[in-house]
Amino acid sequence: MNFPQPLAHGQLVARYKRFFADVALDDGTAITAHCPNPGAMLGVNTPGLGVWLSRSDDPKRKLAWTLELVQADGALVGVNTMLPNRLVAEALAGDAIAELTGYDIHRREVKYGDSSRVDFLLEKETGERCWLEIKNVHLSRTPGLAEFPDCVAARSTKHLRELETMVAAGDRAVALFVVQREDCQAFSACTELDPAFAAALERSADAGVEVLVYACEMSQSVIAVRRRIAWARGATISPGQ
Repeated sequence: MNFPQPLAHGQLVARYKRFFADVALDDGTAITAHCPNPGAMLGVNTPGLGVWLSRSDDPKRKLAWTLELVQADGALVGVNTMLPNRLVAEALAGDAIAELTGYDIHRREVKYGDSSRVDFLLEKETGERCWLEIKNVHLSRTPGLAEFPDCVAARSTKHLRELETMVAAGDRAVALFVVQREDCQAFSACTELDPAFAAALERSADAGVEVLVYACEMSQSVIAVRRRIAWARGATISPGQ
């Protein structure tokens, strides 16, 4: 995915009320940006961190600026949780995710489960179906290790249960974690911050839900799904370990 125009750089002043970020641009301008991330943003919400923002000319928007990238731990980190579905759509179209090739139809936001919409329903002409849920990952408290979630994620736990139901019905189901950073070689569920989700991920895998983790190529101009990284299943890792 290419950003349509060059991103602006600045320093984070404060992230607050979940969806707002005050930023001091390099030219001295103080702006308030939309922060498209409902999570805690641990490790990427510290005042003074370098950030990159996109700007929209849409007059209907209340905030023209959107927080896209944060420089943390020496790495570019994508914090826009709206991007992974776009990144995966491009990856599917380009057969960049080997485990998800061979499907003729890619449908988005299909109703399923208990009043939910799956991110993608992949279908073959033979009738085979794959229900695909996507989660954005930005948290890394231990060098080389990506973690999810960064706070209690009850909705994500619900999605795992719904994927299990699809497997029980005879379909394929996949939970795909998209790591928007380049400095991680492994992934783990964050038991410390959400033990219920970590337990649900283990249970879902045992029930036949496939767990895939892919890391992205990151730059100020391009973000793309690039390489599979390992799921450190069952790992209990403390920060800094």
